[in-house]
Amino acid sequence: MATDFWASSHNKRWIVDRATLKQARAEDLQYVHSPDHIDLLNIYFANLIGMLGKKLSLRQRVIATATVFFRRFYVKNLYCETDPFIVIAACCYVAAKAEESPVHIKNVVSESRLMFSQEGYGVKNFPSDNSKLAEMEFYLVSDLECDLVVFHPYRTLLTLCGRESACALDTEAGEVGVGIDSGPRYWGTGEGRLELEEGPLQTAWFIINDTYRSEICLLYPPHMIAIAAIYLTLVLNDKTREAIQAQGAPVPPPRRSSRTTSGSAHRKSAPAQQQDFVGFMAGLRVSLPTVAMIAQEILSLYTLWGRYSDTPPESGLGGNGAGEHSGGDDVVTPAFLTQLLLRMREARLADLAHPASGQPVAVNKRLERTQAAG
Repeated sequence: MATDFWASSHNKRWIVDRATLKQARAEDLQYVHSPDHIDLLNIYFANLIGMLGKKLSLRQRVIATATVFFRRFYVKNLYCETDPFIVIAACCYVAAKAEESPVHIKNVVSESRLMFSQEGYGVKNFPSDNSKLAEMEFYLVSDLECDLVVFHPYRTLLTLCGRESACALDTEAGEVGVGIDSGPRYWGTGEGRLELEEGPLQTAWFIINDTYRSEICLLYPPHMIAIAAIYLTLVLNDKTREAIQAQGAPVPPPRRSSRTTSGSAHRKSAPAQQQDFVGFMAGLRVSLPTVAMIAQEILSLYTLWGRYSDTPPESGLGGNGAGEHSGGDDVVTPAFLTQLLLRMREARLADLAHPASGQPVAVNKRLERTQAAG
């Protein structure tokens, strides 16, 4: 297992560019009326992974790993040609193994079937046979090319904030820049630390959790995502924002009194030095324009996320799908997105059965291999 992010498969094979993601979703976009629907499906599926992970009592890191596996799988596959719900169950099952927190396959199948069959999701054909999930596990690991080591921004966040002990850094040394004998770490000399209170630290942690609802984890290294979360926390949190504004204000010179002797002045304790948040960010050895770009994408995610609701509204897309052709700011619910996915799959199967060439097209990979073999 690689402990150096820069030499890992995560860095070498699974940090992709936007052109790759655009190509991966090109055919799916043919079956939706708005590109926002694909992004809303990303939020929907990430929420499902989180809820299934909680039902299976998985740690947040395992849930994050399962989400990354899901994103990687759909770099090579289409929503309209697969069943994302069984892929979600397989991702949680494989991620639990990869993170050394295994769960029994029967528990995964039963919890998935129970959750997806609820009225809000309407998935009535989830298989009850354990062998189906085991088969999906095989296809998942194959498409992941057995690259099951995933680095996350959490360790970098804790390290930059001085919340991680030195002994715990050895497990993912390359991710946080520790373990390099020569040269400074990527965030600077490593002598200073950002001292965040518990509230701002939790805010940064939650921002990192939210990034898994988009494809940011496929586009940027984890340490850049962690720094972007810290940047947003410093700007959005009331205490840190006031501290930054106070640093920019001019400091009046201290008033001198003839009554104060030099001895008494030295005996007074000096005021605690305020932390230089701006200086800390400026001293990082990273691309600050890239950090700003990630922060902007996170804010865009929150804007889109505002259209998603787990509770059906009185009107709009979530009720009965009446506004399916609309690309506006209507509220979207899980029920609508499930129906949208079913319509995408039906339209895809119809196109494969009756292509323009008149030749039926193979629906799955095994049939493609059989036809190629003659």
